[in-house]
Amino acid sequence: MSLRAAVLGHPISHSKSPALHHAAYSRLGIGISYTAIDVTEQLLPSLMRQLRRQPGWRGLSVTMPLKTAMVGEVDEVRGVAKALGVVNTVCFEEHADGTRAVGFNTDVAGIVNAVRHAGARTPSAPVILGGGGTAAAAVAALSELGAGSARIFVRDPARTAEVRAAGESLGLSLAIRPLTEAAKATAAADVVISTLPPRAADGLASEIAALKTSTPGVLLDVAYDPWPSLIASVWEAGGGAVVPGLEMLLYQAVEQVRLFSRLEEEVNASVIDVMCDAVGLPRRAL
Repeated sequence: MSLRAAVLGHPISHSKSPALHHAAYSRLGIGISYTAIDVTEQLLPSLMRQLRRQPGWRGLSVTMPLKTAMVGEVDEVRGVAKALGVVNTVCFEEHADGTRAVGFNTDVAGIVNAVRHAGARTPSAPVILGGGGTAAAAVAALSELGAGSARIFVRDPARTAEVRAAGESLGLSLAIRPLTEAAKATAAADVVISTLPPRAADGLASEIAALKTSTPGVLLDVAYDPWPSLIASVWEAGGGAVVPGLEMLLYQAVEQVRLFSRLEEEVNASVIDVMCDAVGLPRRAL
């Protein structure tokens, strides 16, 4: 029986996940095919019913705009995904009563590892840009890094249910403000996690540049295409450390490979190296 996995989202043609996963499974010597499936939130339930009927599925990577909707499509949610109500990973597990779809969230580990690699430790004045499912994962990541509070700047303050729920669940105090007020606080932050879509932070980047001040902290820009983003360029020009979203994608994909392959110990530095090579990242170890 052929083994399968896929990344789901809309749009999905830009995804680097197939390159990361193919490299890992080739290095591991395990025959798991990995494809990209373009699916909207409206079509997700019918797709999941279809996949459940097909043998050989090991797992799904879940990207925008499906991370919240996927919670209702799995049989069980585990770990931090349960606290967040946001799923970016689905594993298919065989049980005596049949196959069960289990939801996880590896975005949190991806953010934590990416920010730590850039030198950040315990943020005292962190900022999150955006209010969706990835922003909720950023709240959990900041909590894991030891932050007690965070300022969140969003385009639409009415659409912040996910981050508010994450803050309440994890005990992280949140101050949610409109994105139009973000420039000064963002420039002064020790850790900034931008979960905005590509180019959505361009206006803010111009405002930060106009401040003509230093940006001493660490910026993780989850959007990785095009790269460098305008906000990343402005941040680096101000003296700060920039972490590309591709690095977060790498770290969260490593956790997915461990789950999908069921070869926890074998997913080691050599596997991470070939995953880095597949997307043009410098080689690094977790």
